[in-house]
Amino acid sequence: MRCKKTVVIGVTGGVAVYKALDIVSRLKKKDIDVHVIMTKAAQEFASELSFRSLSLNPVTTDMFDRPNSFDVEHIALAKRADVLLIAPATANIIGKISNGIADDMLSTTVMATKAPVVIAPAMNTAMYENPIVQRNIENLKSYGYHFIEPLSGRLACGDVGRGKMESPEVIVEYVEMLLHSNKDLKGKNILITAGPTREDIDPVRFISNKSSGKMGYAIARAARDRGANVTLITGPTSLSPIKFIDVVNVYSSEDMYKAVMDNLESADIVIKAAAVSDYSPLDYSSIKIKKSEDSMTLPLRKNKDILLEVGSIKGSRIIVGFAAETNNVLDNAKLKLSKKNLDMIVANDVLDKGSGFDVDTNKISIITNDDIISYDILTKDEAANNILDKILEIKR
Repeated sequence: MRCKKTVVIGVTGGVAVYKALDIVSRLKKKDIDVHVIMTKAAQEFASELSFRSLSLNPVTTDMFDRPNSFDVEHIALAKRADVLLIAPATANIIGKISNGIADDMLSTTVMATKAPVVIAPAMNTAMYENPIVQRNIENLKSYGYHFIEPLSGRLACGDVGRGKMESPEVIVEYVEMLLHSNKDLKGKNILITAGPTREDIDPVRFISNKSSGKMGYAIARAARDRGANVTLITGPTSLSPIKFIDVVNVYSSEDMYKAVMDNLESADIVIKAAAVSDYSPLDYSSIKIKKSEDSMTLPLRKNKDILLEVGSIKGSRIIVGFAAETNNVLDNAKLKLSKKNLDMIVANDVLDKGSGFDVDTNKISIITNDDIISYDILTKDEAANNILDKILEIKR
């Protein structure tokens, strides 16, 4: 019984073929079975041997090659694929597929597969912007083909503009997202907050907290991979941006409040994982406050309680909060659950080893009005999926 995921990669002619070698390598390192189809033009830029060495599978180059098995090769690959990726994709292959032309191994395999097809264009800017090419792209999008848009930059021909194939890292991330078999959140609109906020004291100082944003980002990735439409509202972090979701960058608690309220109406589920500053300076100094020999008192004002306000107008939405505590963890979390009209709260002791700030693990308790489930230490990705599993059990 086949359990390993299979990606068929179509490689067409262009300088970006070298990136396809990197894609094959990255997918293999993730224990994905990779099969490569090279067009005749692609073989002018890289050898079949290079792809065969990296994929550890035969490389298909000709419709009329002697088959490795009795299966008709393009049908066999079409059936085997969980995702079919074309990278780099030239204007030529995009035009063929858009117009139903199947005259080589790659185009016939695309026509025969029922797997998601992902196309990563790479071409000269003028070609990419040509109305015919754009019409073909829009036509394929209307049929459900996936496109990873090219980047802007200096091209191999010396021109500067849009047409550079996206990085292998991003392309592999997109393929992994499609390979995720559990799409139980498909169609759900999930609003997630993450990271800290900053409250400025003067042009060089601010009040903040130790939140890294890692837990919220892990939930956003997991929800995306499970099919949700994700909007992530994030305070300042050092984390790499998450691709293929809507991201709203904010700075202060007031910024986060406005962003949450602006995006609340369309949300089915709200997960407030951000560590929003409870207080901000009463007065902001437009110039740097100079050090003196005296002690300093900084008057503070209370910020808006975003979670409390969202809970008061939640309607049919599912609202999830977080409680990062240092003592009486479960009691404090249950009080917050009730006070803020939440459906669920995720609690952890930030003093517990492996459960604090800026680490890749967490030790959580998930609390609802009906029960409490406590987990041993998990990666934040594992914790994220447990949180989403529990959300799906909440009935509305």
